[in-house]
Amino acid sequence: MPQPSDDTLGTTTVSTHPHADSPHRHRWWILSVISVAQLMVVLDATIVNIALPSAQKDLGFSDGDRQWVVTAYALAFGSLLLLGGRIADLFGRKATFLAGLVGFGGTSALGGASTSFEMLVVARAGQGLFGALLAPAALSLLTTTFTNAKERAKAFGVFGAIAGAGGAVGLLLGGVLTEYLDWRWTLYVNLAFAAIAFVGGVLLLQRTTRDKTATLDIPGVVLVSAGLFALVYGFSHAETHGWNSTPTWGFLAGGVVLLGVFAWWQTRSTYPLLPLRVLLDRNRGASFLTILITSVGIYGVFLFLTYYLQQSLGYTPIKTGLAFLPMVIGLGVAASLASTVLIPRIGPKATVPLGMGASIAGMVWLTALDLHSSYPTDIMLPLLVAGLGLGLVIAPGLALATAGVRAEDAGAASAAVNTMQQVGGSLGTALLNTLATSAAADYVAGKNLKDPAVLAQSSLEAYSTAYWWSAALFTAGLIITAVLYRRGVPATDPDATSVVHM
Repeated sequence: MPQPSDDTLGTTTVSTHPHADSPHRHRWWILSVISVAQLMVVLDATIVNIALPSAQKDLGFSDGDRQWVVTAYALAFGSLLLLGGRIADLFGRKATFLAGLVGFGGTSALGGASTSFEMLVVARAGQGLFGALLAPAALSLLTTTFTNAKERAKAFGVFGAIAGAGGAVGLLLGGVLTEYLDWRWTLYVNLAFAAIAFVGGVLLLQRTTRDKTATLDIPGVVLVSAGLFALVYGFSHAETHGWNSTPTWGFLAGGVVLLGVFAWWQTRSTYPLLPLRVLLDRNRGASFLTILITSVGIYGVFLFLTYYLQQSLGYTPIKTGLAFLPMVIGLGVAASLASTVLIPRIGPKATVPLGMGASIAGMVWLTALDLHSSYPTDIMLPLLVAGLGLGLVIAPGLALATAGVRAEDAGAASAAVNTMQQVGGSLGTALLNTLATSAAADYVAGKNLKDPAVLAQSSLEAYSTAYWWSAALFTAGLIITAVLYRRGVPATDPDATSVVHM
């Protein structure tokens, strides 16, 4: 096996699959298996949202409690991702991937069969736990399966499109299952995804050797899990109690301190949970920030446009899901174009900021929505533009965030990417929801709260505020990526994939 070089200013070498001098002959089938698993994990962040009103009515829990059906998944998933990534590195990606599938399917079945609120929340936390095993294992398997630069670009184009569009697919599928079957099927459907991916994984994936002398970094596990839990919980608390709440800032501050201590400990640990060499490459650092900012913005679109379509325009759950299809299509096309054409020819320094710019345009366009907006010109077109922009950002971000890592660090790098997505989504939901709520409250101040027109307009003010802030975040992303990304395009040698900085 070729020895990976250290990250340098000039060239970063990506280790190949540990047991393959030539590409895996079933690699495209493996991509299909990994994609099914990734879709299951990503859509589960949104598929239950549309089913929540039905689940609440069936199980009889309060409005104050319903947030925990969503938050339990985010807390477990976000706080355990780095642990899951390191487990994949140390104990084998295939075994971790398959264990994650079995656990995710089992806890989904438990959630679907829930007879109480407590049972449903435990099941959702279990989904998050096993998702934290599954997601980084899936991405690291993709990284190590595709060693040819051109094929790897195509594979990441597909994976990036799924990662970006999964939330919209979840909204559509959740609407269909809830409207035509029952809310429980938004959980039972995962059994089909898990079964398909499990059979494919057993048949196609190869076992990888592992360093049997290595051990888990237990202090690191405790520090990062507690730190990420505090951050995600703080964001969730802000969503329901506001940013003026002392516990909100207490948890956020505690999370930052714990993560700072974790970073220090990683320089001392013999077997670090997240080797800092994974983060210190300039292109990878830019990619992690790209994924974080994009996750904030995209969750804002899903959340507020869903409310707008259903509450302001009276769309059904299914019609709401279908309304997002232009965004999904645009994202998929742009992700493929970015991975196979733009990045290999002009590199990320131009491509990713271009995507950020298109995303800004889409967000600003959405601020003009009102109670009489038409779908073709006022909703579909900005969604298409935003989707194209997000596709130009997400696929390169995912690919370059794991490019250049050593094979033994692939799981840790993949977990860091997923952590950025999860923390970004939690931050986006809490931050934008709080800003939107404040805007609505400011609008109705001194007005007749019994007037339906006033209430309707206050909602529009809330949504518009969220889109303006999303545009501001994408503007920050444009500046950051234009500055941080190095010039250069991917290149290969006979044994590895290299990112050569011109």
